[in-house]
Amino acid sequence: MKRLSKSWIAAAVAAFAIFGCSGDINRNTSPIDLVVTNSQNLNQIDLEPNAANCNQSIGTILMQAIVKSTSGDNRFNDVRITSYRVSYIRTDGGHAVPAAFVRAMDTLITANGGSTGLSNFLVFEGDALNQAPFASLLPINGGRDPETGRPLVKMDVIVEVFGQTLAGEKVSGSTRFPIDFCYHCQGCF
Repeated sequence: MKRLSKSWIAAAVAAFAIFGCSGDINRNTSPIDLVVTNSQNLNQIDLEPNAANCNQSIGTILMQAIVKSTSGDNRFNDVRITSYRVSYIRTDGGHAVPAAFVRAMDTLITANGGSTGLSNFLVFEGDALNQAPFASLLPINGGRDPETGRPLVKMDVIVEVFGQTLAGEKVSGSTRFPIDFCYHCQGCF
């Protein structure tokens, strides 16, 4: 009797592994794909005060709501964007990054209606550029990142956008801005 129950348990576990983990947990059930891209203005940010060309935005976030299937009623497929999250990942081998943060917003995107741009968005909070890893690039602090030994910090700024359709289906999308940070390095460009 014990052999039968162990065999039955093994068969149940195998069936669950085959049929229960089909990837449905990660499937997006929303009728909309929120496509988030960007148009980048700056690839390098010079941290020196009054550095040339640094008085502009990093870029523009472009958001578009694409209907997955054209059949059915699309009246409730418009998307209300409610927030965005900014996080960072080093691409130069270092690990120190500013703290991630979330900001509320309120924008309505028409389904299949072209791109909506967001150009006035916050990339860094408060005095983040005066803290690690950027503070180490200042001449008073040695002018080099202690993790990489280089005079610049390379990272991706990741912007995730969150919202929901007017029918209540959650949607999200993300984009990245690769940026180099340095001090006294010919300005921003």
